[in-house]
Amino acid sequence: MPNLDDTIESLREALKVSPDNLPLRMLLGENLLSSGRFDEAESEFTTALAKNPDNAKLAVSLAQACFSNGKYSQAQVILEDCLSKSEVPARAHLLYSRVMLNEGKLNDARTHYQSAIEREPGLKDQSLEDRLGLKEGNKQESRVSDGPERRQAATAGGEIHDYDIDDSEDSEFAAMVESAGIDFDDVGGMDAVKEQIRMKIIYPLQHPETFKAYGKKTGGGILLYGPPGCGKTYLARATAGQINARFIPIGLHQVLDMWIGSSERNLHEVFEIARKTNPSVLFFDEVDALAASRSDMKQTYHRHSINQFLNELDGVSTSNEGVLILAATNAPWDIDSAFRRPGRFDRIIFIPPPDTSARASILRIILKGKPQDNVDFDFIAKKTDKFSGADLKALVEDCIEKKIEEAMSKGSAPKPITTKDLERSLKAVKPSTSEWFASARNYALYSNESGLYDEIAKYLKL
Repeated sequence: MPNLDDTIESLREALKVSPDNLPLRMLLGENLLSSGRFDEAESEFTTALAKNPDNAKLAVSLAQACFSNGKYSQAQVILEDCLSKSEVPARAHLLYSRVMLNEGKLNDARTHYQSAIEREPGLKDQSLEDRLGLKEGNKQESRVSDGPERRQAATAGGEIHDYDIDDSEDSEFAAMVESAGIDFDDVGGMDAVKEQIRMKIIYPLQHPETFKAYGKKTGGGILLYGPPGCGKTYLARATAGQINARFIPIGLHQVLDMWIGSSERNLHEVFEIARKTNPSVLFFDEVDALAASRSDMKQTYHRHSINQFLNELDGVSTSNEGVLILAATNAPWDIDSAFRRPGRFDRIIFIPPPDTSARASILRIILKGKPQDNVDFDFIAKKTDKFSGADLKALVEDCIEKKIEEAMSKGSAPKPITTKDLERSLKAVKPSTSEWFASARNYALYSNESGLYDEIAKYLKL
């Protein structure tokens, strides 16, 4: 039995021969929709609708693609136009019910749901009924909330440059210089964090004359901290993509060495590579292992490594102009205070678990290409408070395993993932950030004389 991707490619090939074949294009759009490729589905339905503007079924399919992709206003406009006509498909009422529920308009949502199932009883959706309060015993207050936050991020301009690395080209660090491949548009939510990074890193590179007028140099360091699995590395990579800079991810195992002097040499080489490829983003993950408090160090050679790191950050022998240094840690309280002085990691940014809007975006990305049936991403996002990106992935994996187990036990073909399936998996998967916040809370309450943990206190509403 061919999989969805094979079917999609076959339909594309068939459309090359017969581009005006409406049933063929509609079938391609529906398959793209089922596989979570919403942008492509929207494109196919738009193309078909341009040639068949009075086709209500096409209009509803386009609205479904928009809604699934988080384009709620577009979906609403399409559906309202469709509902104003004499012949209204039952699916239009069902989808409009979801749109109204998403807007917090419960009565309208119920009315259109009832209209949908009166016209076509097979559209009955138990999960949606639960959220509409149509099933006895449900608490509608816990099901319905305001519409999702909708956020946008601007894309930075600029050209991509090619770089040469001369003497160090054969080193393992030179081989790690790479293109970021993503930018801020690929990061859901985190608007406040993105703006801080823009002010510290992006704007100085885009408007150097303004910053130089005030004696501000480009470059510098940002320390990202927060619970594990919340996208610190992903955000660092997106920062590099936002300014079309090369991305150099460094793991601590690649720097630290048991031989005296080797760690210092490795650190110097890493920074030299970054200086030669500027503008570049040099990213250190789990930096607390390299920048730990020197007062806790018993071995002298570890202190030498830390001192070398500090010297490289300062650009003692060579300028760090155009080198953007980002680091991530789950334990900011373990980092030597010397790293937080001006010119080093002087901007420290808390990366919390993704907000509701970001969780919906993450779920769309994780489920893209997987068989699904009208998954309500925003509903699941609202049910996964304090889930990290990694937790959301674990949620989807648990759901998929249950679907496979069900298919194997029944000897049937795998069925698409539904909202109800994901809701069931919420019983098995819990947020992993709770333990981290338990530790962070103590620091925010009892070790926050410098105000370093104010953002944690604000997040926890202490």
